[in-house]
Amino acid sequence: MSNCKVITISNQKGGVGKTTTTLNLGAGLALQGKRVLLIDADPQGDLTTSLGYTNNDDLSITLANKLVNIMNDEHSGALDGILHHKEGFDLLPSNIELSSVEMSLFNALSRESILKEYINSIKYNYDYVLIDNMPSLGILTLNSLVAADSVIIPVQAQYLPTKGMTQLLSTINKVRRSLNPDLKIDGLLMTLVDGRTNLSRNTIMEIHRAYGGVINVFRATIPVGVRAAETSAVGESIFSYDKNCNVAKAYAELSKEVVNLGSKERSEFQFGTAR
Repeated sequence: MSNCKVITISNQKGGVGKTTTTLNLGAGLALQGKRVLLIDADPQGDLTTSLGYTNNDDLSITLANKLVNIMNDEHSGALDGILHHKEGFDLLPSNIELSSVEMSLFNALSRESILKEYINSIKYNYDYVLIDNMPSLGILTLNSLVAADSVIIPVQAQYLPTKGMTQLLSTINKVRRSLNPDLKIDGLLMTLVDGRTNLSRNTIMEIHRAYGGVINVFRATIPVGVRAAETSAVGESIFSYDKNCNVAKAYAELSKEVVNLGSKERSEFQFGTAR
């Protein structure tokens, strides 16, 4: 049995920091000695380009190829095309070809489980697999939710996300009921936090009030930072670019929280099976 934990970073709203969080959480976990694979499940390929692979349309093997192989019942070379980043984690890249594959998924057998089948074939190589999603609740995001053990939901601390949160949580509950009963929500992650403004402070208070009793809200909050925005231009994580800035410290704290959650879950599982 694999000890790998698969985490999907999901929110159907754009601009909340999904890609930034996937990248920097992955780098933070790698700095703790974890074997990490990042999967770019967005046809825009922002995670891929943010890691320095700017000509992603020239990549010969991407997530699109892996999904097509599974649909065609081809299972050889599952690790082919996975890129090793200089900071010690791996990436399964994406490009616009994923858009056409997304359309093909609608006609595939077990269409919601194609990504899960692929991840199951390679996850023995990793401690964590992190999936970066497109800003929608379409078939690709559904595949991510079915493949995942848990969800991290980035929430922008600059608006009240009540309607969007309700829709996302409803989708997660539907996935639990019919496709992935073990899916957990690791927590809500407050992003783009500007502690100087009443809006950010009030949004965080509202999130805790509305959801804190039933969903974990991470202690780590990700501040607004120019340095974080600059990292995509150099293909690095915030740790490599400026390890002493506030954004790097926040993602380091988040990485520790995620590892602690995993340790707690494994202890609970071992206790439960021993009874």
